Amino acid sequence: MAEQSYQQRKTEMESAAEVSKELKRKKRMKLLVYALAFAIFQTIVILVFSLTVMRIKNPKFRVQSITVEDLTAAATNPSSFNMKLNAQVAVKNTNFGHFKYQNTTILFDYGGVGVGEAFVGKGRIKARSTKKMNVTVELNSNNIVNNSSLQSDIESGFLALSCHSKLIGKVQLMKLIKKKKSSEMKCDMVLNLVTKAVQDIKCQ
Repeated sequence: MAEQSYQQRKTEMESAAEVSKELKRKKRMKLLVYALAFAIFQTIVILVFSLTVMRIKNPKFRVQSITVEDLTAAATNPSSFNMKLNAQVAVKNTNFGHFKYQNTTILFDYGGVGVGEAFVGKGRIKARSTKKMNVTVELNSNNIVNNSSLQSDIESGFLALSCHSKLIGKVQLMKLIKKKKSSEMKCDMVLNLVTKAVQDIKCQ
């Protein structure tokens, strides 16, 4: 009887030890699963952070609108024009760090010939924001010589103009990372000499 009781207690102890061992194994497996899930979560966070916050893009530099303040045009021989324009330009910074840019100049052309320029002073744009600026430019036909299409364009009442510029600066992230970035602007537009309005502004 005593031997039977001893064997029963031994069996119970062995069973309890097996249960304890199994519980410990399950606990280790659970911890391993948690650690693996945390590692995967961290990897996803780092990947998303790298693809969004740390991905530094070139800002966008565009002409949004232009108003005519003064305009004279003559289809005589030689034909000529003289005008004063007020342009609203915008710089869009889609990065998570601010963009600090240098002075630049917007060059205006007619038929590939320079007819005027506008100065844009250096500045700073906050992260993920757009800065709008007004610049004044005076255009004239002094540099245009032997251009037979100028007279016909003035007679038609429409002048095709273009402008281009390059904005150079640096994007700064978390006061640790600085990366040089630039934005090139090229816009085409049509000046209506009758209504004295700039229309069909297309930038790329």
